[in-house]
Amino acid sequence: MNIFELKKDNLRVNLIALFVLILFVFLGYRLVNLQIMNRGMWRALAQGQQTFFTESQGTRGEIYFQGKNKLVPAAVNEPTVFCFASPQKVKDKKKTAETLSGILDLEEKELLEKLSRRGQYAALQHDLSKKKADKIKSLDLDGIFLQQEHTRTYPQESLASQVLGFLPADKKGQYGLEEYYNKQLKGHRGFLKGEKGSGGNLIFNEQSTLRQGSDLTLTIDYNIQYFAQQLLKKAAEDLNIRGGSIIVMNPNTGEVMAMANYPNFDPNKYSEAEMKTYKNGAIQNLYEPGSVFKPLTMSAALNEDVVTPHTTYTDTGKVEVGGYTIKNYDEEVWGETTMTEVIERSINTGAVFVEQQLGHQKFLDYLEKFGIFEKTGIDLASETHSENNSLKNGYASTYATASYGQGVEVTAIQLMRAFSALINGGRLVKPHVVKNIDKEAINPPKQRRVISKETSSQITTMLVSAVENGLCSRAQVPGYFVGGKTGTALISWTSLGKKKKGYSDQTWESFMGFAPAFNPKFIALVKLDNPDTGVAGYSATPMFQKLAKYILNYKGIVPTKQ
Repeated sequence: MNIFELKKDNLRVNLIALFVLILFVFLGYRLVNLQIMNRGMWRALAQGQQTFFTESQGTRGEIYFQGKNKLVPAAVNEPTVFCFASPQKVKDKKKTAETLSGILDLEEKELLEKLSRRGQYAALQHDLSKKKADKIKSLDLDGIFLQQEHTRTYPQESLASQVLGFLPADKKGQYGLEEYYNKQLKGHRGFLKGEKGSGGNLIFNEQSTLRQGSDLTLTIDYNIQYFAQQLLKKAAEDLNIRGGSIIVMNPNTGEVMAMANYPNFDPNKYSEAEMKTYKNGAIQNLYEPGSVFKPLTMSAALNEDVVTPHTTYTDTGKVEVGGYTIKNYDEEVWGETTMTEVIERSINTGAVFVEQQLGHQKFLDYLEKFGIFEKTGIDLASETHSENNSLKNGYASTYATASYGQGVEVTAIQLMRAFSALINGGRLVKPHVVKNIDKEAINPPKQRRVISKETSSQITTMLVSAVENGLCSRAQVPGYFVGGKTGTALISWTSLGKKKKGYSDQTWESFMGFAPAFNPKFIALVKLDNPDTGVAGYSATPMFQKLAKYILNYKGIVPTKQ
């Protein structure tokens, strides 16, 4: 080998070495570029091919009743199955649509349209039954997936159904708490992250941007609510009531312990119920309360010092007002009578006398203070009220009949709020059914003062006397002082849906009572629509007595009466 050939071989080796060096430098540069300098970009591209996001809703907050020693579920979320598609993964769209149509009970055309969309996600059907889910799973269809989600259930069925409301398919709460607190209950919208697993399967493995809705803890006591509903159910059987409501509340705080209505419905099967049963009669039905209204009239006059509990007048059994004759119940004549006896004996002419001493404008002023012309603001959907314009623009006879609760419209919750002020020292409270939102307590403050503490003490004593010595004696509970008042009012034809003036022979019958009388832990209203008895003393009053006895025992309230 000569020198020329040796130099030629060295040149070849050097060129190869140089090429290899350049190659390694290039590869090194690419690796640095890919793994370090542009790492974020390439990772995003990879995730874009392997990961997708779909907007979804966080789990709805749950609702709980109070119990004896623990909370009782009222509205909860049960796991169910959701079927969806990844259209890009569906190989034979027409055949898949045809197969799913029979299982999901959907039109083949509708399914085909969904499977033909662009993108990686198309919702097919929520709340699948186990049978449907198992069938789809067994078919192992390309691009069709099942995911667990939750559906709303009401474990106590019809218990407090009008208080709770229900959740339809569009997940927007309807009626009651589900509607009023929908914003707080509904889960916050966010993005559900899915990834392609082995074989191209879609796997949901992260819900970091979804937030659950708030839980509600109620003031409603499961056991008192159940007892109240059983009382109404029995009244339907024994007294043939057309409808009815029972409210139990703490008169000092406004916490509602029970709000029962008859008839009611099962929110799990709301679509099978009549729409009229969705209505919460305790806050949505207007009615004329009758003589249970007399203590409001009396307390206003006491507060203005125009009468005292011992003021007397002479009852002749009837009184002429504005060309109309107003008579007592059963046309009784009582002669010389005190104001306490007016409440004890529920004397209509006595209530008219009191209103006349007070004066029409003062009477209206106090009804306004008691909240008769406004909503209570209770935290439930669709509360109603009456402006009572016929009373505001009325005649002397209109004021006279309103003094004993005929010709003035209220809801049961309005009357309860007003009556609570009579016995709690004179202030209105705000009725409410939610105690906590998550862990945050709801404590509405007492509202305006209506009557003085002295007046409150006077009217409380008179109401106790009505139970001890008067027509309300069936409300007595052994071992306790109980206060209260009956109310029987004729139902107007318009309230019965008739285009006719005047009143029918049907009645609203009610009893408003409280115990222990001089330190009340609860106030309760029993209101019945046209029971067979015809008078509240034989219908609503005995029902209140049973309810009061149960609550006093259930709450372990020590007897105060020897």
